[in-house]
Amino acid sequence: MAQQLVDRRDLDFVLWEQLDCEGEILKKYDAYKEFNKKTCDMILNEAKALAVKELLPTMQEGDRQGVRYENNEVKVPDSFHRPHELLLEGEWQNLGVEPEMGGQGAPAFISSATAEMFMAASWACYSYATMGNGTSDMIEKYGTQEQKDLYIPKITTGEWGGTMLLTEPDAGTDVGALTTTAVKNDDGTYSLTGNKIFITNGEHDLCENIIHPVLARIEGDPAGTKGISIFIVPKYFVNPDGSLGDRNDILCTGVEHKHGIKASATCQMSMGSKGKCIGFLLGKEREGMKVMFNMMNGARMATGLQALAYASASYLDALNYARDRIQGRSIDDMANHGAPPVAIINHPDVRRNLLWMKSYVCGFRSFFQYSSMLATKAAMAEDEEERKLNNGLYELMTPLIKAYLSDLGYEVCVQGIQVYGGVGFCQDFLAEQYARDCKITSIYEGTSGIQSMDLLGRKLGMEKGKVFMAFMGEVGKTIAKAKGQEALKGLAEDLEAALNRLGETAMHLGKTAVSPDFKAAFAHSLPFLYVMGDVIMAWMLLWRASVAVEKLAGKVKKKDESFYTGQVKTAEFFIQSLIPITHGKMNAIFNTCKAAIEMPDDGYGI
Repeated sequence: MAQQLVDRRDLDFVLWEQLDCEGEILKKYDAYKEFNKKTCDMILNEAKALAVKELLPTMQEGDRQGVRYENNEVKVPDSFHRPHELLLEGEWQNLGVEPEMGGQGAPAFISSATAEMFMAASWACYSYATMGNGTSDMIEKYGTQEQKDLYIPKITTGEWGGTMLLTEPDAGTDVGALTTTAVKNDDGTYSLTGNKIFITNGEHDLCENIIHPVLARIEGDPAGTKGISIFIVPKYFVNPDGSLGDRNDILCTGVEHKHGIKASATCQMSMGSKGKCIGFLLGKEREGMKVMFNMMNGARMATGLQALAYASASYLDALNYARDRIQGRSIDDMANHGAPPVAIINHPDVRRNLLWMKSYVCGFRSFFQYSSMLATKAAMAEDEEERKLNNGLYELMTPLIKAYLSDLGYEVCVQGIQVYGGVGFCQDFLAEQYARDCKITSIYEGTSGIQSMDLLGRKLGMEKGKVFMAFMGEVGKTIAKAKGQEALKGLAEDLEAALNRLGETAMHLGKTAVSPDFKAAFAHSLPFLYVMGDVIMAWMLLWRASVAVEKLAGKVKKKDESFYTGQVKTAEFFIQSLIPITHGKMNAIFNTCKAAIEMPDDGYGI
């Protein structure tokens, strides 16, 4: 049977063979003593079945029906109600939530693996059930005990939803420019007034209440981000006994009509139109950005995972189509007009295209799970040095997970359409929807340009460059091992050359960033993020190949032999076909062309 959404064999390889999550996570930390490999496999099996049978059928229908806005209310596609109920019944929405918050406490590698399946099947449907996790996590870390007791249990069960109200018409990336205001009342509450846009799941009919964290400036507080506070603004007030009270003065005034993710309610929200919007301070005054950034890394990781999910599903769809679609004679028989047509997977350019897609999807999955493991190890570490190392590497990887996976994941989806040809451009297949839906991942939660500025301006210089050097050291370990494997020695040397050049490029760009030419450096920050991502892909694929070569040296089943050989060939393709292009990109960064900075504004066109 053809694989759909996520290649389960590949996922198992990453979790149990490449990263050894059983030894490195399950058997290492007492927090996960309730989980073992057998339990995790059962969870993955159930998640895949639910994703394919219940969520996947809603993806195209949800896209075509979209959300409906009527009188300040939003109705989700009709087909979403049953799978939403099934997600909540199975408690899939809180699989990775800590037990102290009412969740199941599964390790991150399992919760993210199931999320990849659900996102690939119908991200919009899945997100209604899970969006509140970030909200409850903020309340858990910064809320009063009363706030925790009042909100977290219902959000964790999915009975209530959650959001994040940040963006305004004139304050997107520049959060400090927001104009939403808060006035303190005598009873300690605050009256809020303002408008927000692009609010995911700001209003919908799948839950009875929605808890909105809202960024606002208390009247009289300083301008910019330093003067921002954050408030809990419930759709319905919550009584001390947990029952719902009156409707708060926060309303959805419209929904965005989007290029993709049309079944996700992206709302315009108004607060205080009647002068009665009440919010409750979360944390301390003027620490809103600190509270919000607590959830930012998680949100950016989730966005990278979303892009991986689309890319994975698009690749498998294209692969299945290429195996079934009969078109054209084999290139071996082009002169023989009587030769039978063959499946398009036999054509060299289609094979190259599919391997290009596969190399990125495999690299993405390994990179994401590796980064997720860093976060787990940082959180669980008892040794301060170990915690510091893993946390530093995780911080370094986060902008790459967000930007590289989203930008290149979109390109994978575009190539998926190309494999389909003309029908891929039509709505008969999901190929075109995966591409449309994936595009948003490079935009929200901080555009790719913002991520690259973060990488260059903050992350490369962490601890005076020690974190970046630690990263290079980790790659070096894989290279050293692969050099000792005859089949991989050449690939290891190629990656070593690219890694060394990356180090030189980082040094050059870092120095330029603190020179009078700093603007030119930041004009090249995104190209640098891409080349660092390319080297990481090559690292992940060589690591995979190294594990595969070890397996092939023993006794393996014929199916596994093909799988492991595929790992070696995928690494070979990426390192020999794509890394030479990366060298060219690094040469261009060394040029640090100033044209974009020196270009007169009118020179772009009058």
